[in-house]
Amino acid sequence: MDAPSIRLQKYLADAGVCSRRTAEALIAEGEVIVNGAVAVLGQRITPGQDQVIVEGSRVRPKTQKLLAFAVHKPRGLVCSNDDPHNPRTIFDLLPPQLANQRLFCAGRLDKDSEGLVILTNDGELANRLMHPRHIVVKRYQVKLEQPFHRSRLTRLVKGVKIEDEWFKVERAALVNPREDASVDLDVWMHHGKKREIRHLFLALGFLVKRLRRYQIGALPLRGIPLRAVKQLSSKEINLLFKVPEAPLPSHQAAVVKSTRPSHAR
Repeated sequence: MDAPSIRLQKYLADAGVCSRRTAEALIAEGEVIVNGAVAVLGQRITPGQDQVIVEGSRVRPKTQKLLAFAVHKPRGLVCSNDDPHNPRTIFDLLPPQLANQRLFCAGRLDKDSEGLVILTNDGELANRLMHPRHIVVKRYQVKLEQPFHRSRLTRLVKGVKIEDEWFKVERAALVNPREDASVDLDVWMHHGKKREIRHLFLALGFLVKRLRRYQIGALPLRGIPLRAVKQLSSKEINLLFKVPEAPLPSHQAAVVKSTRPSHAR
């Protein structure tokens, strides 16, 4: 019986090279070679038979144990394995014993943001966390330069169109409001474009002073010190895909949430 073939992007993800979405980008950019020829999107390969090279290095079938880590990212670090413009990355936080593990980010935070980031060598897990068809709730604490009034919360949920793209959150709340306004907000997102929260508030005339992701699914950042790395158990990994039951932390809040199903983009 012939060995089964699989899609090239799945093979790269399973081998711990990167997530499926990143693999698709590498293929589209011509960075992946199969049996001496430039690969194309949709191509299938047979593990163990076809030779796959990514950016000059041969990719071999995965033999390492699947791992996932929660990292408390500080501001000033980028979520990238290699960025020539930003030498300080989140991978600088990993202890020496993880130096040989080929980990990548399953979802990112920008350089100026902080909070919970998942690192893994499991391409399937990264795909579940990042692909738009999967609903994964991400919760953020937002601090603005100036107070945001309760009457404007609906704009955050309905969204703002910026250069032909809609930017929105799924749920928004004022934290400890005074006179129906606050500089502190709590927001939920199911999707996430690059710097989406910052662009959304800026479009409404508000500058984000601090942005902190404090929960993914039902997995909280609580208990993980700044710059610390925690290996996740299978139970904790499952929490990433659970919709939080508690609507908000235990504080006074004015809440607005979407009344229609979210279609992640």
